[in-house]
Amino acid sequence: MKHSFLRRMLPWLALIAASGFAFYKIKLAPPPVVTHKLSLGIITGEVMGTGTLEARVKTTVSARIQERLMAVLVDQGDTVKQGQLLARLDDGEIRQQVAIAEATLAAAKQTALRVEADLARSEAVLAQARRDNERLRGLAASQAVSQSEADKAGEALMVAEADLKRSNAAIAEAQGQVLVAEKTLLHRKEQMAFTQINAPYDGLIIRRDRDPGDMLVPGGALMEMISLDEIWVSAWVDETAISKVAAGQMARIVFRSESDKNYPGVVSRIGRETDRETREFIVDVRVNELPKNWTIGQRAEVYIQTEQVRP
Repeated sequence: MKHSFLRRMLPWLALIAASGFAFYKIKLAPPPVVTHKLSLGIITGEVMGTGTLEARVKTTVSARIQERLMAVLVDQGDTVKQGQLLARLDDGEIRQQVAIAEATLAAAKQTALRVEADLARSEAVLAQARRDNERLRGLAASQAVSQSEADKAGEALMVAEADLKRSNAAIAEAQGQVLVAEKTLLHRKEQMAFTQINAPYDGLIIRRDRDPGDMLVPGGALMEMISLDEIWVSAWVDETAISKVAAGQMARIVFRSESDKNYPGVVSRIGRETDRETREFIVDVRVNELPKNWTIGQRAEVYIQTEQVRP
C-alpha cells in the first residue's frame, strides 16, 4: 500500500521539482553580464522642427475665358511636360467669331483698296483742274475768254481740292477699319488659343477638380500642379534656435509614414517672421531624397545639424 502511494506521487513530485527549478532560473538566477565597447565619436547638435512636405512652385491651373469644359487629358498623379495639352474647352462659338473677324478684315481691306483708287482719281482730277484754272485765268487776262469761264474753272479747282481732302479722309478711315479688324481677329484667335489649356512647366498633377461638361470661369481651379525641381519640408522651429540655424546646413528628415528611416536634406531658406502666438518661425528644408510614396502636405520632423563637437 505504501509503495502504491509513492508511485502515484512520483509524477507530482517531478512536476514540483521542475517548477521550482524553472522559478529559480527565471527569478533567482543572476542576470547575464552584457559588455559594451566604448569609443570616441562626434557629438552632433541638432534643432528639431515639425512641418509639412511642400513644393516650392505650386500652380492652380485654370481657364482664362468662361467656357464649357470638353475634355480633361490628364489626371492626378500624372507627370507632364511644359506645353503639354492638359484640357480643352468648347471652341465652337469662338471659331464662328474668328470666321466673322476674318470676313470683316477682308471687307475692310477691300474698302481700303477702293478708297485708294478714289484717291488716285481725285488727285488726277485736281491736277487737271489746276491746269485748266491757270490756262483760263491767263486767257481771261488777255480777254480771250470771258471772266465767267475763268471763275468756273476756279470753282472746279476748289471742288477738286475738296474731293481730294475727302479721299484722304476716306483713306484714313479705311486704314483705321483695317487696323480694328486686324486687332479684332487677333483677339478672337487669342481666345481660340485659350480653349486649349497647356502645362506651364514640367511637373506633377497633384489634384484634379473638374470634369468634362462643367462650366469653367476665369480663375476657377481646374487642377493643381507642382514643379518637382525643389520639394521641401516647411518646418516650424522654436524662436530660441534663430541664432543657430542658417541656409546650407545639413538636416535629416523623418516622415511619420516611415518613422524608422532618415532622409537627407539641407536648409534652403529661413523665414523672417515669427508667429506671435506659437513663437515659432518657418525653416524650409529641401528634401534630397523622397520616400517611394509621398504626398504634398504630409507631416514630417526635421533635425537640423547646427554644430559638431569632437571630444
